[in-house]
Amino acid sequence: MSDTTQTNSSRKYDPDEPHSFPDERLNRVLEYVTDDPEITTYLDAQNVNPVKRKGYNDHGSKHIEIVRNRALSLYELLKRGGVEFDGAADQGLEEADEAVIVALAATLHDIGHVVHRDSHAYYSIPLAADVLDRVLPEFYDTAEAVRVKGEVLHAILCHHTEEDPLTTEAGVIRVADGLDMERGRSRLPYERGGRGINTISSQAIESVTLMEGDDDVPVLVEIEMRNAAGVYQVDNLLKDKLRRSGIEDDVRIVALNSAGDSDQLVERIEL
Repeated sequence: MSDTTQTNSSRKYDPDEPHSFPDERLNRVLEYVTDDPEITTYLDAQNVNPVKRKGYNDHGSKHIEIVRNRALSLYELLKRGGVEFDGAADQGLEEADEAVIVALAATLHDIGHVVHRDSHAYYSIPLAADVLDRVLPEFYDTAEAVRVKGEVLHAILCHHTEEDPLTTEAGVIRVADGLDMERGRSRLPYERGGRGINTISSQAIESVTLMEGDDDVPVLVEIEMRNAAGVYQVDNLLKDKLRRSGIEDDVRIVALNSAGDSDQLVERIEL
């Protein structure tokens, strides 16, 4: 499975490799949450309901790694393109807290699956709040912790609900969640016989690559499909995530059918 982000400096991102971001605060938070026993247990337990009991795509630790990677990649590319982030700023927090909000929301956005797949974003709120109450005092005073907590919970809520993201940070989480769509994403249910539209269509996605866009749109996402079944992932699921995310004008998505077969129904989709 390919998970690559490119910029003009040829910097690449791999969800299997630890990141080293310029901001020390983000690095310390990432180190803490990735080693925390309670969080790592949640990431494992949250996969039982969607995969084992419902036959959906993987929503466990691998999904979280990919979404967090792509959320932070989107954050960096958008910042480089001059897009303003307003979540931390509106709360009077520092610019460095923007990436922390993104990272924490990406890490905790799906823990509500331990309760139920249906309406899981709403169940994630109280569970994530308990975790944040324990984690944030390690890095912030009381007032700052309350404000960071609120922004993280807002981003979690808006990732999979009808509520529109009210901050750029929340929009990034919403879109990053939809960018986890390659074949490896559906490996577990597919091997167990799952043949639902989510599984079949994600089996058709070969790779997702994030890179710098142009002067008009700062982020370009290229999706390589091997057959037309991938259209469902792009034109239905991802399009819905991008719509009303608040960053729809800053992200250009191009899906290409790489099968090289002139009989293929779809050769290119652009959002």
